[in-house]
Amino acid sequence: MSGGLNMVYNSSREKLIIPEYGRNIQKLIDYAKTIEDDEYRQVFVERIVDLMMQMHPQNKNLDDYREKLWKHVFRISSYDLNVTTPSGKQPQPEDRLKKPQKVEYPSSQAKFRHYGNNVQQLIAKAQGMDEGGKKSGFVGVIASYMKLAYRTWNKEHYVSDEVIKNDLETLSEGSLEVDDNASLDNLTNANRRRKRSNDNNGRGDRDKGHHSNGRRGYRDRGQSRGRRRN
Repeated sequence: MSGGLNMVYNSSREKLIIPEYGRNIQKLIDYAKTIEDDEYRQVFVERIVDLMMQMHPQNKNLDDYREKLWKHVFRISSYDLNVTTPSGKQPQPEDRLKKPQKVEYPSSQAKFRHYGNNVQQLIAKAQGMDEGGKKSGFVGVIASYMKLAYRTWNKEHYVSDEVIKNDLETLSEGSLEVDDNASLDNLTNANRRRKRSNDNNGRGDRDKGHHSNGRRGYRDRGQSRGRRRN
């Protein structure tokens, strides 16, 4: 049969730089490189970015997604494209090789992780305070918080004030001490009172609604009997 179509296989075509956008996007970007008019080339590439965004609408709400698309456009163009990005910074090939900054995790002593890193910061603040009643009160609050944190971490295990005081002394390297007569249940008791108050308020609202409904029902019945008598 003469005049048949010549089949072109993808294996013989130019390799896709970013396959997820398809061959047509790559052809459009290649064409944009040939546009001589700067203003027309700028508008043309902006329309390409809009088209790329329509191809993946689920990513529209992601932060910096449009900037990511511009980086992909430059990557597909082999960084040979004279246009201006919204950020004003033209992507470079070496940007792909940049590694993300290392995330510094808070350091804490493994033995006392159940107290959390905030306790370390509170202890450091107390160590910098002048001696006096204010510092003593602050140290007592730290110890109370440590006991609350310990109970939250292990609710089934009883912890005494003596254990908390020893741990505080260890964490502060002996620079902070709690008065022997100080109670460390202040925060725990405050939480209990707050919870009890919230429970009582909720119960009171329900009882109030119940009683008001009862009185309303009583008046309604009385009015009904009065109407029947009349």
